[in-house]
Amino acid sequence: MPERNLDFDRIINRKNTNCLKYDFAEKRGMPADVLPLWVADMDFETSSYIEDALVERAKEGIFGYSEVKTPYFEAVHNWIRERHGWDTREEWLVKTPGVVFALAMAVKAYTEPGDSVLIQSPVYYPFSEVITDNNRKVVSNDLYIGEDNRYHVDFQDFEKKIADEKIKLFFLCNPHNPVGRVWTKDELIRVGDLCVKYGVTVVSDEIHQDFVFKGKHQVFAGLKKEYEDITVTCTAPSKTFNLASMLISNIFIPNPGLRRRFRKQMDAAGMSQLGILGLVACETAYTKGSQWYEAMHAYVKENIEFTRKYVEEKLPGVKMTDHEGTYLVWLDFRDTGLSVEELEHRIVYKAGLWLDSGKIFGNLGRGFQRVNVACPRATLTEALERIRRVFTD
Repeated sequence: MPERNLDFDRIINRKNTNCLKYDFAEKRGMPADVLPLWVADMDFETSSYIEDALVERAKEGIFGYSEVKTPYFEAVHNWIRERHGWDTREEWLVKTPGVVFALAMAVKAYTEPGDSVLIQSPVYYPFSEVITDNNRKVVSNDLYIGEDNRYHVDFQDFEKKIADEKIKLFFLCNPHNPVGRVWTKDELIRVGDLCVKYGVTVVSDEIHQDFVFKGKHQVFAGLKKEYEDITVTCTAPSKTFNLASMLISNIFIPNPGLRRRFRKQMDAAGMSQLGILGLVACETAYTKGSQWYEAMHAYVKENIEFTRKYVEEKLPGVKMTDHEGTYLVWLDFRDTGLSVEELEHRIVYKAGLWLDSGKIFGNLGRGFQRVNVACPRATLTEALERIRRVFTD
């Protein structure tokens, strides 16, 4: 049976489906009629193979405790090996209900209250939340924008922060959300060698690994054996196949000691088996979803290029950061001269858009907006037109 869900131009009405993106604007302080391009899920139907597999499993009618066998691991393993060149082992795999949950488990497993955890701002805001919510201290090796319109690592500061703050744990965002960087092998090796030198455990969030549009995704743990020994690698089908509500992530921890400590925290949190539908969706995605993924990836790439051209040609004072990975575009409004509050008001109440304000990603995000372009072209065009009207008319 051929893949059916390849019309990414089709606008699907997601309202009244208990959809966080569309149905909870007022509860989150937004006007009811905003057009949402904020949270990182896609406005596309997932692969029809996944739909069919879920329907068939639901027809069985019994939803008792469930686990998976080797074919599940092989599906995940083969996807990562064939697309990203990293050979995993079944014993390394720990399944969690999400990457953010895994971040929290890592904080508990590898640090003590009062310890410092290193991040690279501006960065995905749950990084900071799981650190502070567990009574640890956030330390940032701030990224900086170069003349090439890309963000870069200040390696001197990176080492200084590790040494001065006695860092035990580092959260790496690879590819980076929200700034869209796909870190190069050389950049990752410089970071990795410093982490090995100072005995820092690395949690590498690679959930966006399948959304690379420039360069090549480098699995951090796969670059050197020494990195494998210190790294917790977080992957999931949720971004790649639009399965966020399935609550399934695949965490690879090669070091037995790190894995044991991680599992101990999961046990303490009362987490054991995951839901059967998420497990079915994940295995099906990685075994039968390639055609859908390739078509979706090409469509999103066109949306990114469409956005770049639109911003350059029609939005004076707005810049789009050079985009290498993720489907989340990072727009710089600082040259408009508006304060953060004025910018927010204009985006939300005049343009009628619900974007992710850059300030939630840290102080370095102030004056930026993150835009989710994984939507039909017509939706994206409407959003950009609304921005143009309130900034140029």
